[in-house]
Amino acid sequence: MFARELTDYPPVSRRSPSPQSAAIDRLPKAKLNRETLREAAGLFAYVLPYRRGFFGGLAALTVGNAAGLCFPFLAGALIDAALTAGGVSLPGLGAASLDQVAWVLAGTVTLQAAAAFLSSLAFNRVGQRALIDLRRDTYARLIRLPMVFFSQRRVGELTSRISADIGQIEGALIFSLPQMIRQAFLLVGGTVLIALTSGRLTLIMLSTLPILIAAAVYFGRKMRVLARETQDRLAETGTIVEETLQGIASVKAFANEGYEQGRYQRVNESVLSLALRTARWRAGFTSLVIASLFGGIVVVLWSGARLLQLGEITAGELTRFVLYTTFVAGAMGQAAEIFSQFQKTIGSTQRVRELLRETTEDETGGGGGPRFRGDVEFRDIVFRYPSRVNVTVLNGVSLHAAPGEKIALVGPSGAGKSTLTALLLRFYDPDSGTLRIDGRDARDYPLPRLRSQLAIVPQDVLLFGGTIGENIGYGRPGASPEEIKAAAKLANADDFITGFPEGYGTVVGDRGIKLSGGQRQRVAIARALLKNPAILILDEATSSLDSESEHLVQEALNRLMKDRTTFIVAHRLATIREADRIAVIDGGRVVELGTHDELSAREGGLYRRLSELQFRA
Repeated sequence: MFARELTDYPPVSRRSPSPQSAAIDRLPKAKLNRETLREAAGLFAYVLPYRRGFFGGLAALTVGNAAGLCFPFLAGALIDAALTAGGVSLPGLGAASLDQVAWVLAGTVTLQAAAAFLSSLAFNRVGQRALIDLRRDTYARLIRLPMVFFSQRRVGELTSRISADIGQIEGALIFSLPQMIRQAFLLVGGTVLIALTSGRLTLIMLSTLPILIAAAVYFGRKMRVLARETQDRLAETGTIVEETLQGIASVKAFANEGYEQGRYQRVNESVLSLALRTARWRAGFTSLVIASLFGGIVVVLWSGARLLQLGEITAGELTRFVLYTTFVAGAMGQAAEIFSQFQKTIGSTQRVRELLRETTEDETGGGGGPRFRGDVEFRDIVFRYPSRVNVTVLNGVSLHAAPGEKIALVGPSGAGKSTLTALLLRFYDPDSGTLRIDGRDARDYPLPRLRSQLAIVPQDVLLFGGTIGENIGYGRPGASPEEIKAAAKLANADDFITGFPEGYGTVVGDRGIKLSGGQRQRVAIARALLKNPAILILDEATSSLDSESEHLVQEALNRLMKDRTTFIVAHRLATIREADRIAVIDGGRVVELGTHDELSAREGGLYRRLSELQFRA
């Protein structure tokens, strides 16, 4: 079980959490009504290192918005200049003719376009860099989480958080955030300039604001919940796709394409249902915003036309007011759309930050230090898997392996053999009892150091999708090509590797699919040889091989086991006759312990019964 999990994930990161990740850890766990602010603060922690670019973009955005706010004023002045023989007076320029006003208007448009280009570029640079940091921290946190976490999660769900959820955040950070700032500037600036033009008309226009604020609060809460549920369902569809493609041979062998299609479609339809519910709420919010805004504009236009008729305002002032009102109404309408977009982003941010808050494995200390002698002792180990707390997998197991000793672990399926080796790798810690290595509690060693002294050759070797040389070198990053080749020779792998046209540069394909079982096994042995561990775990390393491959693999394993403490998990008893001692495990206990000859001679013993069943077959 744990062997597949080990090869499914890259090794634990050795670096410290980033300042942004640490800042998120320190954020208070606020109540739901402060959730938006908390999530925004979590995102801003990633923008902060690039604040110079952010504020540069903000400055360009401010200049562009200021130029945009000048447009209605100058448009109104243009109308008045056309209707007045002596021209109009512009602040800072004095009297200006129609042509002069037009040139100033063109200049503001040019300035607005240039500022928009610079602000867009700056926000994209800051946003993309912040997202790179967020992806880095999310992935680094993910691979540093303990095996307990992975045993309770599905791979598709986790990959969805790094891909779909961060993609949602990307849209908010790069596009929605600058738009929100821009629309807020236009809303506030436009309202102030409208008030300077006509206080009476401003009051009429702003009468719709209480309705909009109440609607935003009410609709926003509902859309945030629906957005979170939608992201969860999308993650589930990703999980189904990943599981199906990983097990595509089984799907086709059982002719279950229709079943898998139905399973995917059921979840897909639930995504559609949630998306349509979200769309209905968003449509209701948008229609309410439109009705409120344009209803207010109609009243404003009617009132302004009456004032123009009475001679209380000029045609240019009315034009200016109408344009500013359009700016404000557009800003409110955009704000409604941006608001609903941010509700979706909050759901995605929550899911990503849940990962960033997970407690990682303790990685204090490095991977160096003196080599272990290989003395291993299990003392009264009791263990239950976190997901099955009512099932005791190991119940008082005691077992000692002297340095260099080969201990075979045998017994019925589910007896707890692989669980013992999982505890040795400290994928889990025992509920009670202690695991001691070289006389010290295993928990006293830094995890990087402990795991750097162990290696595993699993039954089902799942290689990474690079080259053969890279997969062997995974045992010791930085190893030279000569060292990789030497390890391959010891593992009886060099002959078949050099038989490929690309040699050690041969790409093994997804999970090593281009290699046979025996070839993958020898690559795994070469990887373990390159690591040169003090303690070795062989988990059914030859159980699924043909006779010729088994002979080559067993020969390589004998070289690998030399002068190392080795734990051999085996069902095929013929492969462990040469073990120094055999521990027979049943029901979570060591029920027999001895050599092959001793256990075979024990009347009524479990080992003898298993041996007779196998050899009789």
